[in-house]
Amino acid sequence: MCLPLFKGPKVMGQLAPQLFQCQVCVIPSLSHLQGAGKRSRVHFKCAICIWNLLLSTLNMRSKELSLSVKQAIIRLKKQNKPIREIAKTLGVAKSTVWNILKKKERTGELSNTKRSGRPRKTTVVDDRRILSLVKKTPFTTVGQIKNTLQEVGVCVSKSTIRRRLHQSEYRGFTTRCKPLVSLKNRKARLEFAKQHLKKPSEFWNNILWTDETKINLYQSDGKRRVWRRKGTAHDPKHTTSSVKHGGGSVMAWACMAANGTGSLVFIDDVTADKSSRMNSEVFQAILSAHIQPNASELIGRRFTVQMDNDPKHTAKATKEFFKGKKWNVMQWPSQSPDLNPIEHAFHLLKTKLKGKCPKNKQELKTVAVEAWQSITRDETQRLVMSMRSRLQAVIDCKGFATKY
Repeated sequence: MCLPLFKGPKVMGQLAPQLFQCQVCVIPSLSHLQGAGKRSRVHFKCAICIWNLLLSTLNMRSKELSLSVKQAIIRLKKQNKPIREIAKTLGVAKSTVWNILKKKERTGELSNTKRSGRPRKTTVVDDRRILSLVKKTPFTTVGQIKNTLQEVGVCVSKSTIRRRLHQSEYRGFTTRCKPLVSLKNRKARLEFAKQHLKKPSEFWNNILWTDETKINLYQSDGKRRVWRRKGTAHDPKHTTSSVKHGGGSVMAWACMAANGTGSLVFIDDVTADKSSRMNSEVFQAILSAHIQPNASELIGRRFTVQMDNDPKHTAKATKEFFKGKKWNVMQWPSQSPDLNPIEHAFHLLKTKLKGKCPKNKQELKTVAVEAWQSITRDETQRLVMSMRSRLQAVIDCKGFATKY
């Protein structure tokens, strides 16, 4: 069934070819339509075209004319129709038709120009003042910026301040937690980075990296997202479980080299009282049992032991122990976990433990050893070979903590 045609199909049939210039088919006269027993699909298409035109014409009271109506004005003008007749045909004001024709003649465009909108509440000086406050004090809040602007006579909302910061590509982020690096440590880190930046890959391949880490029985899955409806936040299906202090933990000592991972030793298996507290004596016992075998397997006869400046590592007894063993120990700057590739190996270990469900510490030790041994040689090689990038990052940050 065809759509109803206002003004009658005869009138609209005469108007359509003028507006669309053969873009629609010719509509038959009213008598032909009334005498036809069946209406063809072509008539329905014509009715749709005219219906769309009518809808756009009915919207003439809006602030801006649609593009189709403007194009119809141009087509009728090309047919030498007077402005009065064009305005009467399309139901718009004569001044509107005249303005559209002049704009087409002047610019060649029919699209509506972008309007200025509401004037900006802040000036260029105010925008610079907002940016300078953020650059000088990155931890300042939007409310503090608003109060500072009010002191100089600029009253704007918090939303306006956020928009100005967003326009300058400033966003609010959660701060990253990094070790505190003192001036003394900064100088030591810079000196170490400059001394070792040009070291060849063979130098890093001969280092046995060592450190300790804590492994929780229940690994944190971090923040997770869930699909739920409003009011069902506390449904057990929509929550994640947590336990205090990780539900128990074990302390482990480990070593690695560019050729792969070494031993993973649990402290409570070495101490006499089965505790995870490690002192210089326990540390020496672990080194005596595991340094030489791991170095021989992963590196060879010539190797260098790396360890951080933990008090049990730098104790006088530990230094005498290394001197007696005649092992070469790398001088390591304090507060530099970002330089140690084994820290990222521990991250890989704990990532592999996610999804595992050990029920007790003994099962945790078993799955931890399996996860540590599953770290491939390619992964350890990539971590060790990142030393040059790590050292360069320290130099670029002038000794401060880096992204690693």
